[in-house]
Amino acid sequence: MEPRAHNHTQVTEFVIVGFPGLQPEHFHLVAWGFLLLYVTTVGGNLLLILVFAVEQSLQKPMYITMVSLALSDIGFTTTALPKIIARYFWDDGTLGFYTCIFQEHMVHYFGSLNSLILLTMALDRYLAICFPLRYPVLMTNHTMAALAVFCWVVAHVFPGISTANVVALPFCGPNRIAQVFCDRTSLTALVCGDTSREYSIAYAVAMFVLCVPLAFIVLSYICIIIAILHMSTGQGRVRTFSTCATQGCILSIYYVPRLFVYTAPYIPSLKMSPDMRILTALFYSLLPPLINPFIYCLRTSEIKSIFRRWVQKLTDKT
Repeated sequence: MEPRAHNHTQVTEFVIVGFPGLQPEHFHLVAWGFLLLYVTTVGGNLLLILVFAVEQSLQKPMYITMVSLALSDIGFTTTALPKIIARYFWDDGTLGFYTCIFQEHMVHYFGSLNSLILLTMALDRYLAICFPLRYPVLMTNHTMAALAVFCWVVAHVFPGISTANVVALPFCGPNRIAQVFCDRTSLTALVCGDTSREYSIAYAVAMFVLCVPLAFIVLSYICIIIAILHMSTGQGRVRTFSTCATQGCILSIYYVPRLFVYTAPYIPSLKMSPDMRILTALFYSLLPPLINPFIYCLRTSEIKSIFRRWVQKLTDKT
């Protein structure tokens, strides 16, 4: 048992429930699904990191952001999934008070980090397309590495403030979390007393963390589209637009469902069941880390040529 976190807190541990409506006969099937999701996500992102590490030709600013995103996706998946896998395999959903608080912090930290990394990727594409002649000077490997470090550090700020606030809240008894991991909304639902202020603060922080980077991303893509329309060759337009469309798809998957889930409680006519809310959260949390490495590997000509060369070498050896 862990010590009490606050004078008014009686809870020493939390229990991850997962899907409230899921029947026990389906537990193992869901556990295997989460395990497959975890292995595939980590394996795909590790492959992307490996390719970057061994291929000198990929050590460019754009690929530094890809590796940063891959590391963040591995971190989020490793933070979020092992406990829910244990919950459905061995009925072990218990987390100590501070362990749950740590998971809550890291879940929101990686969410904030991904938002900043996507902003950096959009900035890189904006400079490359709108200022192609100045791009090699404006965006060097050192500059992108410094931006990546900045993102990894600054992403702790708002989740850190939120976590400190959660630790100070009183938890008087209920400790069952209707979610697959500890997050701010689920923990706030267990707080004793009036939580309207806490929900408002959490919503304001979430909107700031999401919408400020999103606004800059949208602005950069508007400039990119204008630049694409002014390109002299149709082939250049198609290739550039294809690259931006891929990133735009990832941005849509990342931002749109998040905005929907965070805004849903403030729309009276919009009701979401707990299971639907969890499914939506899983969609925007776990789908991007799963598909990012495959999209970038399949859509990036340099990486595709490297894989073809690796396969050719293996074929020649056999």
